Amino acid sequence: MAEICAHIMDVAANSITAEAKKVDIFITQDKNQVMLTVKVIDDGKGMTREMSEKVQDPFFSTKTGRKVGLGIPLLKGTAEHCGGDFYLKSKIGEGTEIFASFALNHPDLPPLGNLRDTILVMIISNPGVNFSFSYTINGKEFTLDTEEIKAQLGDVPINHPEVIKFLGQYLDENL
Repeated sequence: MAEICAHIMDVAANSITAEAKKVDIFITQDKNQVMLTVKVIDDGKGMTREMSEKVQDPFFSTKTGRKVGLGIPLLKGTAEHCGGDFYLKSKIGEGTEIFASFALNHPDLPPLGNLRDTILVMIISNPGVNFSFSYTINGKEFTLDTEEIKAQLGDVPINHPEVIKFLGQYLDENL
């Protein structure tokens, strides 16, 4: 994948497929440690240890009609190739945690990509899922929690056009 945000979107899509109602995404760029880290935690169905190992194999897919699943293996390969690390932890009935780190100074590190649009698309495409985003760059943290936003909105859906406009402006001001 050409951008880290594409990996994040893919992992979040897997979470939603696993019936997650809550997806927490943590992105940290630390120039002092020269690392970019991404962690996605969901409360979906979770996986057995065997399944957790299989999904890291590019020649395995849980999706019907496809014989290969490249999202997680590509993320793992990119992280390891770019001087970082990768792990996947999952437990049936509790959810899954995926972590990837990348050396910021590695010449093959893909760009982060358009974080604003990635967040916005996830929120408006999945109004029934609560997303929590935390983006920290050199110690400065931005967080956005759709559960809190939905509580403020009451009966107004989070994908209402005026809410989408507000979220876009809010992300523009804070990212």
